[in-house]
Amino acid sequence: MLITADRVLTGSGTYVEDGAVLIDGALITAVGPRAQVAELSGTQRADLAFPGATVMPGLIDAHVHLVFDGGTEPLATFYDSSDENLLGDMRRRAEELLSSGVTTVRDLGDRNGLTLRLREEINRGVTAGPRIVSAGTPLTTPGGHCHFLGGEVSGQAAIRDLVRRNVAAGAGVIKVMASGGGLTKDGPKSWQSQFTADELRALVEEAHQAGVPVAAHAHSADGIAAVVAAGVDTIEHCTWMTEDGFGLHQDVLKEIVERRIAVCPAVSPHWQMVARHFGDERTRILFGQVRQMAEAGVRLIAGTDAGVQRTGFHGSLAGALGFYAHVGMPTDRVIDMATADAADALGLGGSAGRIAPGLRADLLVVGGDPLADLGALTEIHAVITAGRVHEPGPSAEQKR
Repeated sequence: MLITADRVLTGSGTYVEDGAVLIDGALITAVGPRAQVAELSGTQRADLAFPGATVMPGLIDAHVHLVFDGGTEPLATFYDSSDENLLGDMRRRAEELLSSGVTTVRDLGDRNGLTLRLREEINRGVTAGPRIVSAGTPLTTPGGHCHFLGGEVSGQAAIRDLVRRNVAAGAGVIKVMASGGGLTKDGPKSWQSQFTADELRALVEEAHQAGVPVAAHAHSADGIAAVVAAGVDTIEHCTWMTEDGFGLHQDVLKEIVERRIAVCPAVSPHWQMVARHFGDERTRILFGQVRQMAEAGVRLIAGTDAGVQRTGFHGSLAGALGFYAHVGMPTDRVIDMATADAADALGLGGSAGRIAPGLRADLLVVGGDPLADLGALTEIHAVITAGRVHEPGPSAEQKR
């Protein structure tokens, strides 16, 4: 399949003008100027031609929860749904993600392996959706954050056992709840830590022995310090909360940079409304901390926490990316956060996140120039995943 467009994004902020991409099966076989790639293909006629458009790598949302519905009370519908009903809803959410240009997601916590079941359906081609890296059952303390997902563990032996079971089931990442969180009203507060230093080290050791990375949910400043010391691979949220506010630790920030730990702030697409809930001063600090991490050289990656309160799936990532431009990050780096940098952090750098020969053909075609205006990411002409063209349809919200 030969695809042509005015621009092809081949590297960080780098376009091939009047470019083309050649796909054979699920893989990219050539990319470059239109005339050159057309000659390789043996035809001058493009199967898909997009004048005025840009071909770029498919987007990667590094933090979603397909098991939740993104409504005002996601736990209510979660508790009321059987596994089969939830799986049906998850299929629709997966298609919404794909329709909005997301070709890879990292799902960081489900119930009873439902995301693993969905992943297999997508891989077999019977369900439309993005490539899924699933955490399976997230580990938490008894009564801890997201205990209702079934991952309550206490002590090193139980922790190691659940890590092994997740890996055996096919998890591509291990998720640990290292602090409390707002979704769990009856659990520890967001600024409170969970797990001991020894337990975190045992968890990371077990996962790494199996060749699987660890993602740590960590709001608390102390919890962030603990997971950095334990050697996790990514930190989710990383809001540096304390009992009386926020407290970014400069020494820990330095370690995050030196150890090349990726940070996924999991910004909502409704980030402009944060001040209504947290107040102007707390919002200023929260936004400033992300800016400070970016300026310090932290490997930031894009994710939305889609599924939690008021965070749906259709278009959420494109909406969230505007936050990073708002705090002063250049557009090319923002796009990297949702493509190449996210792929590297998820361990998929050798197959996704870029447009190059030998990589998986996960592509997004958008109108205009996204490097000049991130709003172009909402003008979707085509989504291609593993070489298959997906025709974007209306979102669930648009159907209502």
